[in-house]
Amino acid sequence: MTKKIKGVVQGLERDFLLFLISGVFLGVAQSVDGSTLNNYLKEHFGMLIIHRSALEMPRELPGLLVVLVIGALSVLGGDVRISVLANLLAAVGMFALGILPSSYALVILVIFVYSMGLHIFMPLGGSMSMSFAKPEETGKILGRLSAYSNVAIVVSSAVLWTLFRFLHISFTTAFSIGAVAFVISAVLLGFIRPSHAVRVNKRYIYRKEYRLYYWLCMLYGARKQIFLTFGPWVLVEVFHQPVATMTLLFFIVAVIGIFVKPWVGRLIDRVGERFVLSGEAFLFFFTCLGYAFSENLFSRSVAVYFIYVWYVTDFTLDSVGMARITYMKKIALKPEEVSPSLSLGTSLDHVVTIFLPILGGLAWSRGGPSGYKYVFLGGAVIALLNFISSRMIRIPTVETQEYSAAVEPSR
Repeated sequence: MTKKIKGVVQGLERDFLLFLISGVFLGVAQSVDGSTLNNYLKEHFGMLIIHRSALEMPRELPGLLVVLVIGALSVLGGDVRISVLANLLAAVGMFALGILPSSYALVILVIFVYSMGLHIFMPLGGSMSMSFAKPEETGKILGRLSAYSNVAIVVSSAVLWTLFRFLHISFTTAFSIGAVAFVISAVLLGFIRPSHAVRVNKRYIYRKEYRLYYWLCMLYGARKQIFLTFGPWVLVEVFHQPVATMTLLFFIVAVIGIFVKPWVGRLIDRVGERFVLSGEAFLFFFTCLGYAFSENLFSRSVAVYFIYVWYVTDFTLDSVGMARITYMKKIALKPEEVSPSLSLGTSLDHVVTIFLPILGGLAWSRGGPSGYKYVFLGGAVIALLNFISSRMIRIPTVETQEYSAAVEPSR
């Protein structure tokens, strides 16, 4: 048994194990964010939808800047060291969230710091994940890593629900738990050998061959505001759901993700990114219509249960995001272009998220008690655009990639 354990942690398996365990602690931090933040903003700061949507600008601005920030941090020597710094930055931001006074200006600053850490790690985490996979098993590995993270989210969400429901812990305690998880993740990443990591030599890569990937990232930027901002806020503001309920819903999402994410990963390897991404867009279209019209079709006491279903569906569909990562890897003309291209994609998806929440917040606030319906009708339009665009995905042959790389210089 001892020899078997030693064999698992030697060589590449050792680094993969460290990366996997760090992802588990990131899942703990993610459960704190996903189940707690919206109630905290509503209860501690008394925010209305216009304030909450405006907060998305400092929250998403780091995503727009991430391609430049990662490029500037490339002097650190590669993905691993930058990822360590990103997790430590997120830890500082999350801990500060829990001790803030009721000041909107301060929450803007802290959200920016916290979000910067998260957004720096996003493209690097995807690139590092794929570095552990064989070309034909990229989706499988991404799905497996996501499932392990979801197990951590399930356990930590259950613990948080118990703590909020029965011990009535403070938001400060919850955010402190998340901050410690970020620190542990950073320490584990720090033990990964830099020789295994991809070294970042360019600030960003732009190629005309990647234009569809860039466009899909921008559509995702519009789509993700539904499940990050407006979906939860419907439950918190319109249906007045407490933090214990939001934690329970996040727990359900995580449980479903344990099974859905590995399945999505295998599905990507089997049927391809075009089928998976267009299928997600199709389902998201009906999810948006469900958000918009449940209160018209049912009594308020019944409609809230349908909103629960749309909320869980909405967050579960985000599992399909790994298909954009594998698509980028498959169309990359050179392996070293994957990480900087993912960084540029992250920045591009935030071009939309900088202004879209403000428009959504205005539509909601000016539309009266039912103003949120206009936001989700807009989301249905985004879903249609995403469906049409996803059907245009084509994976080039090796010969085509080699020829393009030879004749088209990157910028």
